[in-house]
Formats: sequence, structure tokens, C-alpha cells
Amino acid sequence: MSRPLRKPLAACCGALVLGASLTACGGASSADPNAKEITVYSADGLKSEKGDGFYDKVFKDFEKKTGIKVDYVESGSGAAVQRVARERTNTKADVVVTLPPFIQQADGKGLLDSYRPKGSDQVAAADKDPNGKWTSVVNNYFCFIYNKQKLQQPPKTWADLTDAAFRDKLQYSTPGVAGDGTAVLIKAMHDFGGQGPAMTFLKKLQANNVGPSSSTGQLAPKTDKGELLVANGDVQMNYANLKSMPHQGIFFPAAKPGGAPTTFALPYAAGLVKNAPHAANAKKFLDYLLSEDVQKEVSSVGGGFAARTDIEATDANATALAKIMNGVEIFRPDWNDIDKNLDSYIDAWKTATGS
Repeated sequence: MSRPLRKPLAACCGALVLGASLTACGGASSADPNAKEITVYSADGLKSEKGDGFYDKVFKDFEKKTGIKVDYVESGSGAAVQRVARERTNTKADVVVTLPPFIQQADGKGLLDSYRPKGSDQVAAADKDPNGKWTSVVNNYFCFIYNKQKLQQPPKTWADLTDAAFRDKLQYSTPGVAGDGTAVLIKAMHDFGGQGPAMTFLKKLQANNVGPSSSTGQLAPKTDKGELLVANGDVQMNYANLKSMPHQGIFFPAAKPGGAPTTFALPYAAGLVKNAPHAANAKKFLDYLLSEDVQKEVSSVGGGFAARTDIEATDANATALAKIMNGVEIFRPDWNDIDKNLDSYIDAWKTATGS
């Protein structure tokens, strides 16, 4: 299962759009509320350029089942929310799918309507909004990747990443722009015990960092080719990449020598956009994403983890994913704190790294 490069959302009309074109930038919406279509703004990682990804199958099957066509706009997590916010007086998106803390950010900006999709009662309380503003549809975990050809084993700790061997051979996507980039901050603050020590470390790490990247997915092929030795990512995307990029390996650095590798859940969460032009169709789509049949395909087709707790996947991908996660300590971020203080955390990172 090949995966696309994660691409930043181009300004306004420059975004990747599959299917019917969106209304021109800044113009009045001509959306017909009765049209058999929906527009989905989504973080990248679930669709394949070869047409064999999770979204590819879901969109095709949903249209076949309902007659509703999905127009798809792909971006980074933060960019998706920013676009919905820019368009709030002339809403074009019906559904937004993005990673934490950006789904909470969308809710905080008043961009989401309450809707509890069928099957959401089987989603863990921590993976959905108590007020029904968003629900996880594909579970996932933050990770790092390394080049297996050039490194006999992955770095074991954060400190290992500061070794001179990684100078200009390490890169992570930009916090505040990319979901996985923001995850670097979240894991560092957890592992080092707070903002201060985390920023002290990231300042030191900056000596090895190639520089900013708005797209996490662009780092995977660079790592596979050996242009980078280490980059950040997420388990679903990087596992799904393995067939086309076999030289990358997944790892989770520990806080200190002898410590357990750590990570946290970074699910794809979906919400109904407030004032969605095709709200009724959007609700059908959200119901479909959480249906049993689709959730069973999250691992077998998408290389991810089902959001529903009553789905016990036994396919080959599910077995391999369980092996990857074996022995990894999973912590739970305080998403309310991160949502409230994200701007200050990003500012602290910029100050520490000179970005």
C-alpha cells in the first residue's frame, strides 16, 4: 500500500482537489444543498497516489452505496483548520478530518457542529468529544523513522539524536503547521518533564535539524533514500509506506537510557463543519466511516488502528502493527491544556530554535 507524500495546503485555490472543483476563492458559494456530493477537508496520510489507500476505497464504496460523491481537499492538519476558519462566512467544507490538537482547535474556534455518528458509542470516551463535536475515525500513534540501511539500529533515546552523525541528516516537520510536527513538542514536553527542559533539548537538537518542513510525508521518501537518517512521522502513514519505501524503520525514542520507549495516540478525528452546505450528506458519510465494515478495513486497507473498540482486527497488518507497538509506553496528553496553550508552546519552540 503506497502512500502519497504529505503535501502542504497551497494558498486558497491552489489546494489539491479531487473531483468537482470548489468555488473560486473569495466568491459566493454556489453549493446546492440538495446535490449528491460532499466536500471533505482532511489531513494527509489516508489517501494514496496509486489509488489503493483507505480513503480511495472508502470514497468509492460510499459513492456506490449512496450516490454521494466525495470532493477531497488534502493538507496539513493545521492548514485544514485554518482554511475552514477563513471560509466561515462562506462555508465550503462539509467534513473536516484532522489530528489533535487541531480538531480541538477547530471546536474552540466554533467551526464544528454537534453530531454523534452511528457507531460512535463504541469509540472510547478519550477519543471523542463529550459534546459530539468530533469523533476519532482512525486511531494512530506518533513515531519517528530511521534509515535501516545506514543505521544498524534506531537511536534509543532523545539524546542519541544530538550525536554529530545526525548533523544535517535529521528533520522534523514544523510544529503548529503539521500535526506530527506538533507531536514532537508534545512528546518532548512529556518525556523531559515540562516545557522548559523540552525547549532546552530542542534548542540543542537544532544543530542537527535540516530545517522546517510543512509536510511530514515529504520526509519519508528522503529517509528511505538516505538523504535523512531520522525524521518524524506516525505509525499508520509510515507502516503503510513500507511496501514502496522498505528502507525506513519505525521507532520511539525513550526519555533516557534504560527507559521505556514512549508515544501517544494521534488519531484522525472527524467533525461536521458548522453551516456545512451538505450537512445531511455529511452525516451519512460520518456514519459510514464508523460503520463496522469500514472500521474493519482501517488496518487491512489503511494500515491503521480501528477507532471502534468492538472491532478486533486479525488481518496481517493488524498483527504487524501490534508487534510494532509491543513494549511501547503510551501516555495520554492533556489535550485541553495543549489546546489552551498551543500558541505559547509554539512561540517557545520558535524562540528556542530560532525558527
